Amino acid sequence: MRLNEFSRHAALRALVLLGATALTAPALAQTAAPATAAAEEAEDDIIIVTASKQAKTLQDTAIAVSVASKATLEVAQIRDALDLQTLVPSLRVSQLQSSANTNFIIRGFGNGANNAGIEPSVGVFIDGVYRSRSAAAIGDLPSLERVEVLRGPQSTLFGKNASAGIISVVTAEPKFEFGGAAELSYGNYNAVVARAEITGPISDTVAFSLAGNFNRRDGYVRNVTLNRNDNERNRGGVRGQLLFKPSDDFKLRLIADYDTIDEVCCSVVNIVDGPTGNAVRALGGRIISNQPLALESATNFASENKIDNFGVSAQADYNVGQFDLTFIGAYRGVRLNTNADSDFTSADIIGANRGRNAIDTYTAEFRIASNFDGPINFLLGAFYFHENIDAQAALTFGRDFRGYASALSGGAYTSLEPTLRALLPGTPAGAFGGQGQGRFEDYDYRNRAISIFGTADWEIVDGLIFTAGGNYTSDRKNVTTNVTSTDVFSGLDLVRAGVNAGVPASVAATSANPFLGLRALQFLPPFLNFPNAVEDGRTSDTDFAYTLRLSYKLSDNINMYATHATGFKASSFNLSADSRPFASQFIPGSTAQSPAPAASPIRTALGANLPVNLTTGSRFANPEHASVYEIGVKGQWEGFAVNVALFEQTLRGFQSNVFSGTGFILANADQQSVRGLEIDSSLSPTRDLRFTASMTFLDAKFDRFPGGAALVAGSFSTVPVDLTGQRVAGTPEFAVSLGADYTARLNDKAKLLFHVDYQHEAPTQIAQGTVSLVREVNNLNTSATLVLNDKLDLSIWARNLTDEAWITTIFPGVAQAGTLSGYRNQPRTFGGLVRYRF
Repeated sequence: MRLNEFSRHAALRALVLLGATALTAPALAQTAAPATAAAEEAEDDIIIVTASKQAKTLQDTAIAVSVASKATLEVAQIRDALDLQTLVPSLRVSQLQSSANTNFIIRGFGNGANNAGIEPSVGVFIDGVYRSRSAAAIGDLPSLERVEVLRGPQSTLFGKNASAGIISVVTAEPKFEFGGAAELSYGNYNAVVARAEITGPISDTVAFSLAGNFNRRDGYVRNVTLNRNDNERNRGGVRGQLLFKPSDDFKLRLIADYDTIDEVCCSVVNIVDGPTGNAVRALGGRIISNQPLALESATNFASENKIDNFGVSAQADYNVGQFDLTFIGAYRGVRLNTNADSDFTSADIIGANRGRNAIDTYTAEFRIASNFDGPINFLLGAFYFHENIDAQAALTFGRDFRGYASALSGGAYTSLEPTLRALLPGTPAGAFGGQGQGRFEDYDYRNRAISIFGTADWEIVDGLIFTAGGNYTSDRKNVTTNVTSTDVFSGLDLVRAGVNAGVPASVAATSANPFLGLRALQFLPPFLNFPNAVEDGRTSDTDFAYTLRLSYKLSDNINMYATHATGFKASSFNLSADSRPFASQFIPGSTAQSPAPAASPIRTALGANLPVNLTTGSRFANPEHASVYEIGVKGQWEGFAVNVALFEQTLRGFQSNVFSGTGFILANADQQSVRGLEIDSSLSPTRDLRFTASMTFLDAKFDRFPGGAALVAGSFSTVPVDLTGQRVAGTPEFAVSLGADYTARLNDKAKLLFHVDYQHEAPTQIAQGTVSLVREVNNLNTSATLVLNDKLDLSIWARNLTDEAWITTIFPGVAQAGTLSGYRNQPRTFGGLVRYRF
C-alpha cells in the first residue's frame, strides 16, 4: 500500500510545517471551542456528536470529523457557508455563477453545484434531512447548535452521494424553559444582519421555538455601466418547531421553514482579454480588461437570483427497552429563477441567460439501534429518496450579437448570408444572429433511490472494538429533454454549402471549404433530444458500500483506529446543452461529404431526422466508487488535544463537471486519488487562553484520465485531453488554519473575549490546462466581544482583515474564444454586533 511510501516524505514535511506553528498556536476542528449546554458540551470540554447516527463523544468517534460548535461559530463571526472553510482546512467552499451555486469540496473531492443533473459528492444534512442541491443548503440558519464535517467516504451510513464526505448541520431543539436571543449586526457596505429566536413550553409535554433571520448588504463590485453595486446580499427566513415529549422514552420533533434570496450576484472579473475583445470594443462595448482582482464590472443589465427554499420534516425517537427507534420524514422544495448577462461586457451580445428550476424532494429514513450491555451492538436502517426536477433555461442573442459575429469574421457572417441562403434552400427565415434567437432548454428529471444499511460493533476485549457495516443502494433516474435552437446560422450545414458551391465532396469537410472558417460562429447548434430510438434517458445503478474499522481505546486519553471504507455516488445526467451522444453511439459528419460518415446506431435509427452539426460528448456520467484506507490517533488531556489522520483515498469514475461557458463538460475520470495527512490540535495553557491549529496535506492527482477537459489557449479543448499524472487543479498541497482565543475577566459580571484566526492555502493552479493561473490564500479574521452578565454581547469583528485578493474559479468567456473570466474572493468586511440572550 502506498501509505508507507507516502509517510516517509509527506508526513515529515507536514509535521515540520505544523511544528513551526503549533508551539505558538496549535489546531482546531476535532476539538472545537466550548459551546453551550444546548450543544451538549460538558464543563470538561467533552463534545457529543452524531456523526455515526448515534450520540458519542468526539474522542470516541473513530471517524475523521471536525466540529464547529455554536460558540465557535459566534466568536469566529461565521457569516455564511463560505466562511466555514476558515475553520476546517480540508473543506473548500466556492461561490459560483449564482447565489444558488455553492460547491463543497472535502479532501479535494466534490462537484455538482452548478449543474442540476449532477448530485454532489459531499452530502449536506440539516437536522438529519438530506439537502440534495446546494440551493437547498445555503440559507442562513438560526439556532445553530453545531456543524460536523465528516471527511472521507460516508456511504455506509449516509447512502449515495457521500463519496467525498458529509456536512451535518444540527440546530437546537425547542426547550421547556422560556428563553431566546436576538442580535443585530451592522458592517461596511451597509451590511445589516438580524436574527431572533424564542423558545418555551406550551404545556408540560409540548414545547415550541420560533426563529427568523434577515441578511442584507450592498454590493462590493461597482458596475460602471449601470452605475450600481453588484454582489449584494438580500436574504431572510423563518423557522418554526414543535417538540412533543409525553415521556422520557418518546419525543416527536416537527420543523417547518422557509427562506428566500433575491440578490444581484455574482460578478465576474476578466482574467484574460482574448482576441474577441477588439470586436466587443468595436461595438462600443466595454470590458474591465485583464484585471482579475478588480472590484469593477461592466455588464449591460443586472443579474437576477431569486430562490425560495422551503420544507417540513418530522423526527420521532422512541426508546423501547434496549432499542432506540428513529424515523425521519421530510419534504423539501426549491424554486430558482436566475438571469445573467453572460458575455460580461457592456455590449448586448448575450441578451439573456435565464434559468428556472423547480426541485421537489421527498425523503424518509427509519433506523433501530441497540443498547445492549454485552460486547455486541448494532444499528439497522432504511432510507428512501424521491426527487423531481423541472429545469428550464434560455440563452438568447442580444441586439449586438449580429454585429459582433460579423466583426469576428471580417464581415463574412453578414455578407455571405445571401450566398448561403441560395446554396442551402429551406434555410429558416430570420437574419443570421438576430436578436432573440437562441437556445431553449427544458429537462424533466426523476430520481428514485432506496438504501438498506447497518453497522455492528463488537468489543473483542475491553477497549478494542471491531466495526463492520454495509449499505445496499438502488438508484434509478429518468430524464426527458425538450431542447430547441432558433439560431438560424448554427443550423446550417456548411459542408453541404461548400459542395453546392462546387467544392469537391472529398475535401468539403476540410479547410479547402471556405465556409468552414465560419463554423466557430455556430454557437448554438441543434440538439438531439432524448429519449429517442437509441437513447432511453435512463440509468439504473446498484452498489454495496462497506466499512471495516478497528479502534482501540489505549487509555481514557488516547483512541486509535484503522479504517477501510468504500463510498458510492450514483450516475449523474448532464442537464445542459453540452449533453451529446456518446462516441460509441454516433459518428459525426455531414452526409454531403465523401466518404460519408460511417454508420452508427443513432445515424441508422434517425436517418433524415438527425440534427445538423451534431457532435459527440456524454449524456451522463457513470457512478463514482470511492475507497479509503485511513489510520488515526485521537488524544485528549486536560488543556491539550491532538488528532492525526493519515489516509489514501481513491475515486474510480470521478464525475468531472467542468463549466465550458455555455454548458458543462461531464466525464468520468478513470481514477483520481489523494494521499493526505490531517493534524488538528488545541492547547489551553490557562483557563482563559486557547490556541488552535489545523493542517492538511493533500497529494492529489489523476491516476488515469485520458478523456479530461482542460484549458488550452484560453478555451476548453474541443477534444479530450489526457490528464493522467497531473495534479488535480484547485486542491492546495498544504492548507493551515490557526486560531487563538483569550478571555479577560473584568469582574464577576463582565468579560472580554478576543478571537483571531488565520487561513492559508499554498499556491495551487486554479484550473487544469496550459494556462498557468495560481491562487494563494491568506485570510485573517478577528473579533472582540464584551460579555455582560452572560446575557449581553457587544462585538466588533473583521473578516479578511488585510484585504487579500485571489481568484476562486476561472472559466472560458461565453462566445469569446481565448477570453478567460473568473470569480474573485470577497474583500475586507467589518462591523459591530449586539446580541442579547434571555
